[in-house]
Amino acid sequence: MDLFTAMELSGSALTAQKIRLNVIASNMANIHTTKTPEGGPYQKREVVFEAVPKRNAFERELDAVASRNISECRVAEITRSQAPFRKVFNPHHPHADAEGYVTMPNVDLVYEMVNMMDASRAYEANLAVAGTSRSMAQRALELGR
Repeated sequence: MDLFTAMELSGSALTAQKIRLNVIASNMANIHTTKTPEGGPYQKREVVFEAVPKRNAFERELDAVASRNISECRVAEITRSQAPFRKVFNPHHPHADAEGYVTMPNVDLVYEMVNMMDASRAYEANLAVAGTSRSMAQRALELGR
């Protein structure tokens, strides 16, 4: 794998992790949203990643000769969680039902915090790969002097 491919791969992973961090932030921001424009409480969003084969025209021609399994990371979709909503007894809440229970979003703050730390570590790791690739490219250019 050449240095530019490494930079492209880490760039695709950086983009995917950025989207994941935005979705996590949205989940955390809506942890107390009991009424959305669609009706009902906020439904937690989840990011689904997929590996997309990284090939340029030359690599497609060499596919028969060598099998390289280089894949970029990309967000396939952002889904709504099917986890059940929480019921909280709060008869004074404006969205409480006849029994005094409020249907709260299916967002777990602790899970979201752990997920956010994982996404930020993955982002940092891919940033380090991009930085290392850049410094290797610079050193390779200095060898030609």
